[in-house]
Amino acid sequence: MLVVKIGGAIGINPDDITSDVAAHTHEGKKIVLVHGGSEMTTNLGKELGHPPRFVTSVSGHTSRYTDRRTLEIFLMATGLLNRQLVSHLQSIGVNSAGTSGLDGQLLIADRKSTLRIVENGKRKILRDDNTGRIRQVNPEPLRAMLDCGLTPVVAPVAISPSGQPLNIDGDRAAAQIATALGAKILLILSNVPGLLHDVTDENSRIPHLDISQLEKAITTVAKGRMKRKLIGCLEALQGGVSQVILGDGRGPNPIARALQGLGTTIDG
Repeated sequence: MLVVKIGGAIGINPDDITSDVAAHTHEGKKIVLVHGGSEMTTNLGKELGHPPRFVTSVSGHTSRYTDRRTLEIFLMATGLLNRQLVSHLQSIGVNSAGTSGLDGQLLIADRKSTLRIVENGKRKILRDDNTGRIRQVNPEPLRAMLDCGLTPVVAPVAISPSGQPLNIDGDRAAAQIATALGAKILLILSNVPGLLHDVTDENSRIPHLDISQLEKAITTVAKGRMKRKLIGCLEALQGGVSQVILGDGRGPNPIARALQGLGTTIDG
């Protein structure tokens, strides 16, 4: 089984990825597709007069501040993207089903009670953020879909124990899903060729890491969003996934290219 995470950044054509999903499922492979929605959420927020606010935590991680209105926009954007992906898969012969972490309590998360950030050199505490940290994955709905011959398409929305929808990190959600399903491979596709020594030079791709090198790379190599991706990679490997690949989601056949080694392969 293969879990594929599609990034939502500029430069990624979802149709190229779904076409490659079709090629692999027609060969009999089982795939679970997990998507993001960052770019669509940003664009929709601007159109609706509520542009995004990104904040940096005390530990140095950058994330979207999700107030109540941003959460509503996030749900709209990820819901639309989910429908678009399912629609395209159906049009090319892949019987697929869209879902999210809300449905069937697939992803249960704890809302972060406070968000400690650094802004303009000052530490602040935000108390009305609607992001969550996954505490539990209930993979039965996905297994049921797979057993019925469906390809699941999962939006990165979780549910709190009290029934509240929460914005969650898509890469870490994909890692948790891969672990819960016992997937052999987690493939994370983004708009870069893999982990880069130098983020300004796409030719500086690191082709291979083991888990000990990965732990070091999180603090010494990764920048920005790549830190969260590597944390998700580490969680997947620690959870029993055999291999994680950071692949380039730009251009045709991104899954095939990544499986052939054109990315950063990380072994447990």
